[in-house]
Amino acid sequence: MPIVLKYLITAAIVVLVSEVAKRSDKIGALIAALPVVTSIAMLWMFVELKGDEQVERIGSHAWYTFWYVLPTLPMFLVIPSLLKKGMHFGWVMLLYALGTMVLFVALHLVMKKLGFPLM
Repeated sequence: MPIVLKYLITAAIVVLVSEVAKRSDKIGALIAALPVVTSIAMLWMFVELKGDEQVERIGSHAWYTFWYVLPTLPMFLVIPSLLKKGMHFGWVMLLYALGTMVLFVALHLVMKKLGFPLM
């Protein structure tokens, strides 16, 4: 599949989500919470890979996505609180990125001790 077509389809889905979110924050959030990017990535892997590589790569992608999502979740509770307190959106996003990185490193260290390194 041509990479340009993949870009266009993926971009169209992102634009659709943002347009829906402008009209309804709840429906937009519901759609955004769906694993759209992961599903698209696995779809592209399914189309382009074959046999054992297809099974291995898609399974591995799903496994790591699960663990990589966990450190992002607490920040979705922090963001509304900081915005309501009047913090500028840019600072909130910076704290979101930094907080997620700290939580990811912590999760990585815990998982490494358990024998499942994430990196």
